[in-house]
Amino acid sequence: MKITNNSVVVMHYAVSDSEGTLIDSSYDHKPMAIIQGTGYLIPGLEDALIDHQEGDKFEVSVSAEQAYGNRNDEYVQTVPKELLQGVEELTVGTQLRASTDDGEQTVIVIDVTDDEVTVDGNHPLAGLDLSFDVEILEVRVATAEELAHGHIHSDGESCGGNH
Repeated sequence: MKITNNSVVVMHYAVSDSEGTLIDSSYDHKPMAIIQGTGYLIPGLEDALIDHQEGDKFEVSVSAEQAYGNRNDEYVQTVPKELLQGVEELTVGTQLRASTDDGEQTVIVIDVTDDEVTVDGNHPLAGLDLSFDVEILEVRVATAEELAHGHIHSDGESCGGNH
């Protein structure tokens, strides 16, 4: 069966940056299971899965625009430290939730001074071209329940519809 929208795809992947540095891999862990076409994956990888089938192994390069987007300098802001009173740990790398015009967003602390904190709302992989090694382990039609819930159910699993 070839991968189309609403297919369940079980796959292993390894993702590297343009320098060949490994960023993440499922090969030493449980494979990833997704419903194709639901936007769970970055657009470039989701598009690359179409028409592949169980047993396929392939590589795909995904531009930053089709991955996590380009970096946006407007997403980097410096705020007075006093605005973050009550936050226990304010060190470089700390992730915080921030209210923005687009709703809740995760930001990462990238600099801390005595008076100010600089945060970056860009995805950590924004601006990077990525390379994926993919192995398709299984392709099947999603059940009506999986499509209604928007995620995969393991064999015999029912999640009771509490979504």
